[in-house]
Amino acid sequence: MSTGDFEAYEATRESMGEIMKKLKDDNVTTIGVYGMGGVGKTTLVKHVAAQSCKNGIFHHVVMAVVSQSPNVERIQHTLLEELVGFSELENLTESGRASRLYKEIMRKDNILIILDDIWDSIDLSRIGIPSYDLLKTHNSKVLITTRKLHVCNSMHSQASIPLNILSEQDSWSLFVKKTKRSFESTTFEGVARKVAGECRGLPIALIAVARALGDKDLAEWQTAAQQLKKSQIANLDHKDDAFSCIKLSYDYLKDEDYKSCFLLCCLFPEDYDIPIEDLFKYAIGKGLFRDTDTIYEARAIADTVVKHLIDSSLLLDGKYRGCVRMHGVVRDTAMRIAKCEDGHGFLVRAGCGLKDWSCRSHEDYYAISLMENKLHSLPDELICPNLQILLLQENQDLYKIPETFFQSPNELRVLDLSRTNISLLPQSFNLLTKLQALHLDFCRKGVDISIVGKLKKLEILSMRDYPLTELSREIRNLTNLRMLDIGGRSSHGGGIVTIPSKVISKLHRLEELYMMYCGFVNWESPIEGEGDEINIGFGELAGLSKLKNLQVSLPNAECIPKNVEVEPGWFYFDIRIGGCASASDLNYQFDRKSRSLLLREITISTLPDWFIKAVTEKTEKLKYDRCKGMSDIVMEYDHGRLHKLKHLTVRTDFYGYLKVLMNTTRRVETGPVFENLVELHLIHLIRLEELCVGELPPGSLSNLKVLHMHGCFILKSVSKFVHRLPNLEKLYLNRMKEMEYVFGCEGCEPEQSKLKEMHLLYLKALRSICNGPAPRAMFRSLKTLTVYHCELLQSLFASDVAECLVQLEDLLVEDCPLLERVMEAVNKDKTVLPNLKNLVLKNLPMLYGPSATTVDIECPSLERLVVVDCPQLPFSTSSDLFLLYFGSRNPVQLNDPQLYKFLRS
Repeated sequence: MSTGDFEAYEATRESMGEIMKKLKDDNVTTIGVYGMGGVGKTTLVKHVAAQSCKNGIFHHVVMAVVSQSPNVERIQHTLLEELVGFSELENLTESGRASRLYKEIMRKDNILIILDDIWDSIDLSRIGIPSYDLLKTHNSKVLITTRKLHVCNSMHSQASIPLNILSEQDSWSLFVKKTKRSFESTTFEGVARKVAGECRGLPIALIAVARALGDKDLAEWQTAAQQLKKSQIANLDHKDDAFSCIKLSYDYLKDEDYKSCFLLCCLFPEDYDIPIEDLFKYAIGKGLFRDTDTIYEARAIADTVVKHLIDSSLLLDGKYRGCVRMHGVVRDTAMRIAKCEDGHGFLVRAGCGLKDWSCRSHEDYYAISLMENKLHSLPDELICPNLQILLLQENQDLYKIPETFFQSPNELRVLDLSRTNISLLPQSFNLLTKLQALHLDFCRKGVDISIVGKLKKLEILSMRDYPLTELSREIRNLTNLRMLDIGGRSSHGGGIVTIPSKVISKLHRLEELYMMYCGFVNWESPIEGEGDEINIGFGELAGLSKLKNLQVSLPNAECIPKNVEVEPGWFYFDIRIGGCASASDLNYQFDRKSRSLLLREITISTLPDWFIKAVTEKTEKLKYDRCKGMSDIVMEYDHGRLHKLKHLTVRTDFYGYLKVLMNTTRRVETGPVFENLVELHLIHLIRLEELCVGELPPGSLSNLKVLHMHGCFILKSVSKFVHRLPNLEKLYLNRMKEMEYVFGCEGCEPEQSKLKEMHLLYLKALRSICNGPAPRAMFRSLKTLTVYHCELLQSLFASDVAECLVQLEDLLVEDCPLLERVMEAVNKDKTVLPNLKNLVLKNLPMLYGPSATTVDIECPSLERLVVVDCPQLPFSTSSDLFLLYFGSRNPVQLNDPQLYKFLRS
C-alpha cells in the first residue's frame, strides 16, 4: 500500500485511531469510513492498511475502487490480481469469476478487503466476497469508503467512522507545506490565510490551490482570494466545496493546450488508468500541440503537460507505468467545466454498463465517450454537427455500424473503435473528411479497411492486432499520415502476409511506423497472382525522410540492403533481426521511446555500414540471442561503435562459440569499452569459461550497476571480474553449476565497493561465499542478501566478514539442507548485525543443530522474522524466546508471508 507522503492531522488521527481499534476488534468484520469528496478517505485507509500489515493484524491487503458506476468485472480482476499476483478470469462469466475469487479469499486468513469510493449499496456476493460471517471465521474484514453515511448503513457496517475536514490550523499547515514558500509580509500572509480558509478544510482543495498559486505574486493571490470568496458565496451546497478551488487551479494552467489535455482525461471511466499514449493521440487528433514541426517535439511537450498536471494535483500517477489517473472529485470538476465552457460540451457515459444508445441527436456536444460499455447497437444516424471526438472502444458486443450512421454533417476528428467486434466500416465513412485520428486496435473481426484510404486528412491510423492479411493499397492515399501502427502480438497466430511495394513509401509525412510482430516476413518477395508486383523492401522504410520512430522485426539480415540512397535519421527504434519473431522474445515490452536492437544468430559484423551508423551507434539496449559466430563482445563493441549502450543481454549459446565474454589481448582499438553500460545480463552461456581475458582499459564498465548471470554452467568464478566494477550495485548468480565460491583469493581486492544486493540461487556446488580471506570492501555497502537452494553450503560467512556487514538489512536463506550456521564461529561471541531488519530462515534442517549449539547472530534492529521448517532451532516460533536468541530491541512481527514473498521476489 503506497501512501506517498502521508501526514496525519488532528482529524485524520482521530479517524485513524478509531479504524485501528475496530480492525483489532474480533467482533467487527465490516467498517465504513465516510466523508466529503476530497477529504482524504482513500489516502487514510491505505495508510491504515499499511500499518495494520506492519503490526501483524493482517497478512494480505487487497483494494479495488467501486466508483459511481461499478464495473464488477474490473473489481474482480483487481482483487484477484492483488490477492494472488495475477488474474485468470478473462474467459469466465461473472458468476465464474465470483466463484474463483471466493475460493481464493477463503483459502487465506487475515485478509483486509478495501472497497473504495462506494456510492450506493453493492452486493458483495456478486463480486465474490464471502459473507461477513464466513470472513469472520478467517479473521478477515471488509473496509469501505463512501461519501454518504447511509451507504455504510445499507452495507451493514458494524462501525461507521467519519473523516472530518481539517481544522483551521491544520489547513494552514498543509497549505504552507504545499506552496513551498514563505510569505514575505504580514499582508501577504493574511491574504494567503484567506485563500486557505476558502478551501474549507478539504485537503484536495488546499493542495490544488497551493500548487496553483505557489510562485505567484501578491496581486494574483489577492485576485484568487476574491474569486474563491465569490464562488463559495454563490455555492451554498457544501458537497461542492472543492469545485471552485480545483476550477481555480484549472484557470491557472499555462495555456489552452494544458486545459484541453486536462479535460480530455474526464472522457475515461472513473478511476481509470489512462494511458498517456492514448491521451497523446487524442490530443494530436484534436489539433493540440500544433506549434511543433514533428510528433517527436509534440511528445516532449505532451510529457511536460502531463508532468505539470501531476505537479498541480490535477492528475495522479497511475497504477501502471505510462498511465495517469484522475481523482473522482477532480473528474467531477472537469466534467462540469467541460459542460459549462463554450465548445467543450461533453457527453460521458463511460464504464457504466450501458447497453443501448437510443438517442441519436446530440447537437450541442463536442465530445462523446461511451467507452467500456455493453453497447450492442448504434443509432441509424448520428446528428451531432459539432462533434469532434467519439470514443466507442471496449464495447465488445458491438458488431456493426449502420450504413447511415455518419451521413449527417459533423466535425469528427477523433474516432476510437478499438476492442469492438465491428467487421466492416460503412461507406458513410468517406464523409468523415476532417477525421485526423482513427483507432481500430484489437478489432479481431475486422475484414476490409480500404474505405480508410478516402480519409485524406488522417494523421494517425492505429490498427494494433487488427486481423489483416494484406495492407490495403488505398493506404498510399493517406498523404497526411504521420503515425501508422500495424503492430501485433504473434501469439494470436496469422498476421500480415502482403504489404505491396510503394504503399508505405508513398506516405511522405510519416514520422512513426510500428510494425513489430505484425507477422510480416515476405520482404521483397513476389506477390502471388499480382504479376511483377512485389512486397515492400526494408530500403523503402529507410527512404522515408521524416520517419523518426521505427519498430520492425525482420526474418534475417539479408532483408537489409547493402546500400541506401540517403541514410535514415531514426531517433527512436526497436529493430529485431533473425529467426521467427515472437512477442515473448526476451520479455518484449512495447516502448515508443526505445533505442533497442535484437540480433538472433547474427553479429554486428554482418550488418552494412549505413545500418551501423543509423542504428547501432545510437543503440542503448542490445540483445543477442543464440550467439552464432560471436567470439567475444569486445569485437562487437568496436565494430558496432556501441558507445551509447546501456543495457546488454547475451543469451543462449547452444553452439559453444562464446567461451570468453571479453578478450582485450587481440584488440586494436584504444580507449575504454562499454563505458556507459548500466546492466549486463548473461543467460544460458553454457560453454562460457572466462568473463575477461586481458586488462580492461581504464574507464571500462565504469557505470555498470547490475550483473545478472543465469545458467552459465561451467564458469567457476566471477571474483576478478566483479572486483573491476567500481559502481556495481546488484549481483545475481543463478544456476551456476560449477561455482564453489563467489569471491576467491586473487589478491586484487578493490579499495571500495557499492554492492548493495547479492542474490545466490541454485548454486549447487557453492561451499562458501568467500574462499579464504574475504574482500571486505565488497560487503561494506551490502543491504540485501538472498541465498536459495545451495545444497553444499554449510555457512554463509567466516567471522572476519562480520564487521563488514554493518549495512545489511535483509537476509533470506532457504532450502540449504547442510547449512549449520550463519557465521563460522571462531569464539563463542555472537556476530552482531546492527541494521538487520528482515530475516527469513526457511527449510534449513541442520541450522543450529548439535554442532552449532546456539544462534550465532545478534540482530538488535530486527523487525520482522520468518522461520519455517528449521527443526533444530532451540525455540518455538510461536514463543517470545526469539527475543533472547536474536537480541532484538524492537517488537518483532513473526512469519509475515508478505515479507517472504517480497524478499524472494
